[in-house]
Parts: sequence; structure tokens; C-alpha cells
Amino acid sequence: MNEHMTIANSRREFLKQCGAGFGALALHSLLSQDDAYAATPSLGHHVAQAKSVIFLFMEGGPSQMDLLDPKPMLNKYAGQPLPPSFKEPITAMGEKGSPLLVAPRTWKQHGESGLWASEWIPNIGECMDDICVIRSCWTDAINHAGGVCQMNTCSDIAGRPSLGSWVNYGLGSANDNLPSFVVLCDNKGRPVNGTRNWGSGFIPATHQGVRIHGSGTEPIANLNLAKDYTTTRQQGSLDLLNSFNRDHAESRPQQTELEARIKSYELAYRMQSEAPEAVDITNESEHTLKLYGIDQKETESYGRNCLLARRMVERGVRFIQLYSGTGSKWDSHSAIEKNHSNLCRSMDKPVAGLLKDLKQRGLLEETLVVWGGEFGRTPMSEKGDGRDHNPTGFSMWMAGGGVKGGQTIGATDELGLYATEDKMHVKDIHASILHLMGLDNMRLTYDHRGSLERPTINEGEFNPKLIGA
Repeated sequence: MNEHMTIANSRREFLKQCGAGFGALALHSLLSQDDAYAATPSLGHHVAQAKSVIFLFMEGGPSQMDLLDPKPMLNKYAGQPLPPSFKEPITAMGEKGSPLLVAPRTWKQHGESGLWASEWIPNIGECMDDICVIRSCWTDAINHAGGVCQMNTCSDIAGRPSLGSWVNYGLGSANDNLPSFVVLCDNKGRPVNGTRNWGSGFIPATHQGVRIHGSGTEPIANLNLAKDYTTTRQQGSLDLLNSFNRDHAESRPQQTELEARIKSYELAYRMQSEAPEAVDITNESEHTLKLYGIDQKETESYGRNCLLARRMVERGVRFIQLYSGTGSKWDSHSAIEKNHSNLCRSMDKPVAGLLKDLKQRGLLEETLVVWGGEFGRTPMSEKGDGRDHNPTGFSMWMAGGGVKGGQTIGATDELGLYATEDKMHVKDIHASILHLMGLDNMRLTYDHRGSLERPTINEGEFNPKLIGA
């Protein structure tokens, strides 16, 4: 028998031992500023460019050659097999020898920078002078589970902390009444891998993300009081529970987790009034609602989430992740024209509205906005009118947070299959995001079972071209 195991032999003893866990399953993750975890580094390793991150995650993998990376040679050779000079990559479902698929886009150069954007993202195109397009991203994963996992945690194998959790752990909370890491989805679906995408892995659970619902009366599950459960009764229950916890903690000073759990109750209590207000957009002007497309059915969902992201930034939330196409909707093995056309329409205006709104409020310079999926799409066709997964070369973009807009970094080959210049692996992307937040990916560590773990697994470098260096 485990020598540390004790047996509860009375109701009071049972409550003393287990009471700290009642109701804490949903609330324990909300404490991000907890000083009980003394291992948390001080605020940053160098001067930060950004105070917050908004990660716009296009789940399923958007097509780079249809949005941000024009490839005229692809259209020239459409219908023909991949040239012999190209090594056909291993893809998730594609068939060997599939012909190249035309990308019938209309492209336009925008702003003073002249960056290209297709007709599928005209509103984002208007913001190109604030955007840095990275055309040379690559990853190791070929399927959605691994790809989404790696884009969130730097590993295609589950179990590591998410990027938002590392930021939360490294910098702590900048607010007292809201989670420091928030996740919003554009539908009621479940992202691939579920809550593991914003999990904390081996670092304390208090640093994991909290999924918030942008509409309804209960933005965070189990936060509201149960029916007929008065505040007086709640306060009495919390006082009793606190006495049990304190009594339990006094004899176990080495178990700092209990102190953290006690504080999580205090945070959750404050959130009962703060969180509903944070997601209440009724006081926003009609102009603002239209800017985000909340007045239109096809853009209402993602527009609401983008507006909430701005409101979260204003309230000191450090890391906000917005899923577009929750449930791998961007995956387009067939009918890519219909699939991408609809999804682009749903997110283009809201994303552009977010950038414009942040900029006019003076928030863009201190808010890093990141856009991208877990991988891109192949130039070869699948099922005649779709594209397979492409982990070897795809596009993402960043704006604000010290990033120099109006530029591209890297390139893919003439067909858009492989990254060829200034290649940035997912680990480099994470290292760059952390750097802009004032964190060194090699100095941010957590002692896990005697091993110093780092967010990018001992690899990854900041790309100075992001800031024009």
C-alpha cells in the first residue's frame, strides 16, 4: 500500500480530504497569477514588443496558393502531373501521380507595400501594409491530429503544454478577474484533439486555457450559480470549504497546489460578475458591430469572437485563440472552391475588422495577431476538385506586436509545394511569438521530473526579419 495514502473514516474527514476538489474541475484552470507556483519566471527575459497574442486558427488547413502565395506556373501546368524534378511528398490521403489543380484566383496588390491577396480575402487585403506574410512555414505532421497538436504545442505527440500555457506560465496574469488564456470557437463543435489543444501538459493545470462561449448567459461552463442557490448560501459553503482547506494545508505546507486551489475559488467568485460583462457587446456601437460583420449572418459568429478578442485584450487577457472552422472545416479534399469560398467569407471581414479596430484604438502595436492553420494544401488535386494536406510549405501571417507590416518572409517553389527560402518550422514560429512577448524560448524552462523542459523542445529561433532587422 502507498505509505502516503490515508483512509477517510468519517464524513468530516472525507470532506476535508476531498472538499478542495468539489467544483474545482472547471475552476482550477482559471488561476493564472498564482504565486504558489514559485517556479514561474519574472516578467520576461527582455523588453517585450507585445502584451497580448490573438491567434486566429484556421482549423483544417487553408490553401496558401489560393489566398496569400500566388503561383501562376500552377495554372500554366494545371492538369499535368507533378514535374519529375519534384519529389512527391507523403500526404495523408492523396493518391500518387495526381495532376496539378488550377487555382483560378483573381489577385490584387494592396497598399503602399503592394502585397498580394486573392479575391477570397479582399478585406484582409486592405490591411496588408500592417501584415507580414510568412510564405515558408513547414511542419512535421501530415494529419490533423498531429498537425493541430504541433501547431499548438510544438510536438505532434500529445502531452506537452500549449503555447498559450507557456505564455501564461512565463508572464503570469495581467488581470485579476479573468483567465489569462482564453479560447473561443466559431461553432459548438469540438476541435480536433479537443481541450488538449489548450492544455497545460506537465506544467501546473492553472496555466491551461479556458474555453469561453461568445453568446448565452453563461460564458464559462459551471460558473453561474445553480437555480435557487443564493449568494448567501454560496458564501457559507465557500467559508466552510475554506476552513477545511486551510486546516488541511496547515499540516502539509509542502503541497502548494492546495493554496493554488483555494485562490482559484476566489478568482472564480470574482469572475461571476466580471466574465458576463466581458462578453456583453450590447454597449458596442453600431459602427463597431458592422465593422466586424456582426450584422450579417455569414460573418456574425466569427465577428463576435473577434470583437470579444479585442475586449479581452482591453481587460488584460494575455493569450486569446479563435478557432475558425472548428472541427477541421478548412479541410478540403474535395470541392475546395465551395469550401474555401464560404469559410473565407465567414472570417475575412471579421479579421480585417479586428485589425482595423485594434489599430484605431492604439492597441495593434502592443497586440500580436497571428493567422494560420496546422498546415497548407498541395498543388496536386485530390478527388478532382480538392487539395490534400501539405506540411512542407504553407503560409501564415502576423501583424502588430512589433512586427513590420507590408512585407513577405520566405518563399515556396514555383508550384507552392515546398518551402525554399527562409524556412520557418513551427518551432521557429513559436520561438518568434515568445520573443515578441519578451520571452526567450531557450531560457523559459520548467523542471519536469528532473529534466528542464522548454516550450520549443530545445529548438526554434526568433526570425529578426519579423521586426525588420
